[in-house]
Amino acid sequence: MPDIQSDEAQLAAEIDRLKAAFPKTRELYREACALLFFRFGITPTANRLYQLVKRGSMSTPTQVLGEFWVELREKSRVRIEHPDLPAELQAAAGELVAALWAKSTASAQAALEALRTDAEAEKASAHNEVTSLQAELARTETALEQRTGALLAAQVRIQEVEQAQAAGEATRQALETEIARQQDEIGARDRALMQARVDFSGELDKLRSSAELAEERLRATEKRALLEIERERGMSARAQKELDAAARRAEHSETRHREETQALQAQLGDARHRAGVVEGNLEAFRSSNTAYVKELDALRLQLATTVANRAATRKRPLSSVETSKPRRAPPRPANRKRSAS
Repeated sequence: MPDIQSDEAQLAAEIDRLKAAFPKTRELYREACALLFFRFGITPTANRLYQLVKRGSMSTPTQVLGEFWVELREKSRVRIEHPDLPAELQAAAGELVAALWAKSTASAQAALEALRTDAEAEKASAHNEVTSLQAELARTETALEQRTGALLAAQVRIQEVEQAQAAGEATRQALETEIARQQDEIGARDRALMQARVDFSGELDKLRSSAELAEERLRATEKRALLEIERERGMSARAQKELDAAARRAEHSETRHREETQALQAQLGDARHRAGVVEGNLEAFRSSNTAYVKELDALRLQLATTVANRAATRKRPLSSVETSKPRRAPPRPANRKRSAS
């Protein structure tokens, strides 16, 4: 085994020397044939020559090998036909050279067929590899086109989501402004209702005081009527009429205040209902805005290489508008003072 490896190394070194000495491919193959046959005792074949030299096409070593055997046969024939050799030796040498030639030719043809077979196999393998690479390239281009389309669609979707988010933000701010205005109106109406209640209580107290005063005057009149029956009858009737008128005014005032109170309570309920509706709409818009934000985050995560530097949408500060005005208290009814006669 070491001898074979040494011969192979020596043969490779000699081939390298021949490559440097003979730059032409055909001369290099011819010298390689002589080296193998005469120095190393190896019958040269086209496949072996091509493996050693690795230059030119596959037909070049076959042609050079054929020329080498023709030249060798011619030289051998000259030596065989030398007049000093016996006829038997000339015949035996001729047969030996002919057998060697036939064997070498057959070996060269077999090597050529093997090289052709290997070349066809390599050609088919290369063709299959090229076909596979072309199919892979087509699949890659298709995937690239699909990915490009997906990226474009994602960018369009991001723009739509950002526009929808901006619209939702504007709507949210408008709703919050409307809620603040409604709350201000509700506060103003609550204050007006409380003022109306205070005024109603004060007016009711005054009416009660007037009624009590009227009753006291009536009792005084009755006492004086006992003393002056005839003269006080007319005054008693007049006082009764005044008392009835005062009672009617008190009842009318109480009814009017009750109606105003009910109207204010109805307005307050209506305002609270509208505020609840507006609050529900705001909650719906907040939920929709949250969904938009989640979808936008998912798309930005998918396109991190293209939209990583995109800044988050800034929120504008909310503003409240005070549009409420204090409600004027209802006019107080004028109290008539009864004069005692």
